[in-house]
Amino acid sequence: MSTSLRLAIIVNPELSLGLIANTASALSIGLAAKFPQLAASQLCDSMGRIIDVSSKLPVPILQASAEQIREILLKTLALEADRAIVPFPAFARSMHSFDEYEQAFPRRDLATEVLDGLALCGADKWVKSLTGALKLLR
Repeated sequence: MSTSLRLAIIVNPELSLGLIANTASALSIGLAAKFPQLAASQLCDSMGRIIDVSSKLPVPILQASAEQIREILLKTLALEADRAIVPFPAFARSMHSFDEYEQAFPRRDLATEVLDGLALCGADKWVKSLTGALKLLR
């Protein structure tokens, strides 16, 4: 894995604690799907017990308003390099299956949607340029 790879998860701190946790976990799965090398390995302890790795890189959870998240998303889409951009639009919460979400998505405009979160993975400099001013979620 490239040492210059960085990731960040951004969530709206106005969400309830449960929705923040749900958003961050769903976004993390999206990043790992695009970049399996973020975690796709196992470790073995001294007793031979094998576990799956959670993440090979730090996973900062940052905070931003829905408007800030949308602005960052729109900036990210111009980059065509190897990167992952995983938004979590608020309308997705009303969907009861991925098929329903997949069918609804093409009729939506992310530039006008409320976003509960956004996950990014890509070149260190790129991710820092988009998230460097954001605070950690506390």
